Amino acid sequence: MIPKDPVMLLSFLNLKLRDYYPTFEALCEDLDISAAETEEKLKAIGYEYDKSRNQFV
Repeated sequence: MIPKDPVMLLSFLNLKLRDYYPTFEALCEDLDISAAETEEKLKAIGYEYDKSRNQFV
């Protein structure tokens, strides 16, 4: 289960992206989560996915 709190979600996703997934799309597909909803939650706290870094910054 992924965290509901946006700050905890940010940490969780960046850890997973760093250690296990080559792209955000692969992570979303594997964990069966909505990329759009997840990006919206993180955008609300000032973070966006950077493909070149494969993390939310």
